[in-house]
Amino acid sequence: MKHLRFYITLLVSLTVGIAKAGEGMWIPMLLQYNEKEMQEMGMKITAEDIYSINHSSLKDAIVLFGGGCTGEIVSDQGLLLTNHHCGFDYIQKHSSVEHDYLTRGFWAMNRGEELPCPGLSVIFLREMRDVTEKILHGTNVDMPEDERKAKIEENIKKLVADTEKQTPYKVSIKPFFLGNEYYMLLNEEYTDVRLVGCPPSNIGKFGGDTDNWVWPRHTGDFSVFRVYADKDGHPAVYHKDNVPYKPAKHLEISLKGAEEGDFAFVFGYPARTNEYLPAVAVDQEANLIDPITVDLRGKVLDIYNKYQEQDPKVRIQYASKHASIGNGWKKWMGVTEGINHFHGVEKKRAFEKDFQEWVLGARNRYMYLDLLKNFDKSYKELEPYQLAYTYLAEAGLRIELISFAGRFMRLFRTSKATPQEDIDNMVSSLKKTAETFYKDYYEPIDREVAVMALNEYLKAQPADFRPSFLNDIKDVDEYVNKLFDKSMFTDKEKVFDLLDNFKYSKVKKLRNDPAMQAYMSLIGFYQDEVSGKMSELNANIDRMRRLYMKGQMDMQTDKRLFPDANFTLRVTYGKVEGFKPQDGKTYRHFTTLEGIMQKENPDIYDYVVEPRLKELYNKKDYGRYADKDGTMHVAFTASVHTTGGNSGSPILNADGRLLGLNFDRCWEGTMSDLIYDPDICRNISVDIRYVLFIIDKFAGAGHLINEMTIVE
Repeated sequence: MKHLRFYITLLVSLTVGIAKAGEGMWIPMLLQYNEKEMQEMGMKITAEDIYSINHSSLKDAIVLFGGGCTGEIVSDQGLLLTNHHCGFDYIQKHSSVEHDYLTRGFWAMNRGEELPCPGLSVIFLREMRDVTEKILHGTNVDMPEDERKAKIEENIKKLVADTEKQTPYKVSIKPFFLGNEYYMLLNEEYTDVRLVGCPPSNIGKFGGDTDNWVWPRHTGDFSVFRVYADKDGHPAVYHKDNVPYKPAKHLEISLKGAEEGDFAFVFGYPARTNEYLPAVAVDQEANLIDPITVDLRGKVLDIYNKYQEQDPKVRIQYASKHASIGNGWKKWMGVTEGINHFHGVEKKRAFEKDFQEWVLGARNRYMYLDLLKNFDKSYKELEPYQLAYTYLAEAGLRIELISFAGRFMRLFRTSKATPQEDIDNMVSSLKKTAETFYKDYYEPIDREVAVMALNEYLKAQPADFRPSFLNDIKDVDEYVNKLFDKSMFTDKEKVFDLLDNFKYSKVKKLRNDPAMQAYMSLIGFYQDEVSGKMSELNANIDRMRRLYMKGQMDMQTDKRLFPDANFTLRVTYGKVEGFKPQDGKTYRHFTTLEGIMQKENPDIYDYVVEPRLKELYNKKDYGRYADKDGTMHVAFTASVHTTGGNSGSPILNADGRLLGLNFDRCWEGTMSDLIYDPDICRNISVDIRYVLFIIDKFAGAGHLINEMTIVE
């Protein structure tokens, strides 16, 4: 088995075939093999300064935030920065019409005002180990897939158990290069995380969905939290006696700014990429599945927008839902356009032609011989099931009433033999779920979404391959009215009446509810007709993709390959630079506060400018946070390879100091999850000086600035 370090070590003696600067998501424990190139590009620190298990390093300041974003520690008192959109759910949960932190922002002026965030946690990576040989021990390329999988699971289980006896950390093992390599992660999770501050949404989300994924960008996308620990610095559940976490390392902050051509790197937790897909898969995702998802989500967002504009309470209730749906909606539009503009499918086909010629060049490559032909066949077989799943998720289960009813499935399946203790636990959990649901539920929106979604579902999916309840609908409007009028799940009091003193005899009430019946039909169809076949096809595709990945590695021994993102800590690097997305259009690498004033529109919520911000702008009162050109820089772009999960990641300069917070990519380059184009793929970051300016000059929370280590 040839491991990753073998491929990277080859780089030392090779002068051709290396990946272009800007592309790649590199494993930090192996960064010494990238060190020479990074330093030639301008980096002044070492790989050991970035990742070390022998002394404190930058990795000790980086966290997986909330399971879906990245955050960074910026003080020796556990102060943490991440994006506004990463903290959005927790800001929204603390908001109400009386305390509208989404609109007005929030700033804790002392530790006692910081707000607990139940359910929020941060994870520190303490160590990473290559365990490929131990995990693949006893497997070979010719063994049946189910036997291979069972052997790997057995090896993982044993190694995790053995390691956990020797360490206080949580141990997990993840596949890299599609299961050709395996790495062990030793993590430490802190669950007492509190909201410290956030700007108003008209700063933290300035431009809203209109500007999302777009450059030029003027969004102050940041929020501030603090990590707490017990008195000994160990993880602890929330308690008033907990103390601020003291990290082994916190990031220093640079006020120099980001200049064109400067070296920069992002350190964070990219979520998912698929850089090594075959052409048929890229075509299916970009030109079939994504357009359908975009269309359905766009129609949902139109409905949300209509009601949110009419009622401030509804705007708050649906703010987080809108952001979640809208983020993917706009991204996937960009993916389709980018793939087609970049001729991504054609370039994949051209590579596959070269791959097939390489396969035919030696007899010992027989295992790859029919791989590409089998990919085409398997993805064609997968297509109807992928479509069925897409409509189930984006149409059927997009109806909140039906999805909420589904949360009662475990209770629905109770029997006379179910212990009362188990029932009581289910009921207690469902009461909490129901409180959260009804707090942010507005029935008129859901009714209109239901009419739209069911019409689209019926129009697009064949009668013999869709949930049975759809075929019983004669008139969608009539069905939706009956669904909402007769379901108890539209009424909070009825639901809590059911849950109070729940007994087995009440299961009949659940069984007869039309929302539960619709959910059962949706899930029944998925389980009976879709899930099994999708799993079978995907298992075969996964096996072929692992083999194809190995083939690409064997074929390209003169090229540095990086593993796809999988929510593990990675380093990506490139240059601060603008770009030219199309003929006649050139973007510089930064935006300023002046651009916010130019975009101002008091009639559009996303473009309202805060009076205090306007006052500071008019006075040019930027303090020490102004650029040397005298302006207040807001955001900047760089050719650094990022994806979802990198939201909130620090972007650092040549000295390893904080320049800003990564929060987005340019729309033209969103296809970088599938194919990276160094000419147009750009990550977008909020300038740390704008973050500090908002905290200090706008919010008057200078006590937070005093905690930080700032380098002029």
